[in-house]
Amino acid sequence: MSLTKRLEILDLIRELRQQLNLSQKQFAAKVGISFKTVNRWENGHTVPLRIALKLIEEMLRKMGVPGKRLLNQYFPEAK
Repeated sequence: MSLTKRLEILDLIRELRQQLNLSQKQFAAKVGISFKTVNRWENGHTVPLRIALKLIEEMLRKMGVPGKRLLNQYFPEAK
């Protein structure tokens, strides 16, 4: 995965979590992963698996209008 794509993903995770007003621990529980995993995503040490990205995409869809901007920005092919 390219560095640009990795940076986009960590921006997406952080921005989504902040829009939902969740701590890393709360976001991890919502997605069904560990706090350590979210922390590693946001710090660029690892990237989410494809299945985790699908869960995040679904979260954005369920947010309606607030999630639409992030959905269009980070998942343009999913329109």
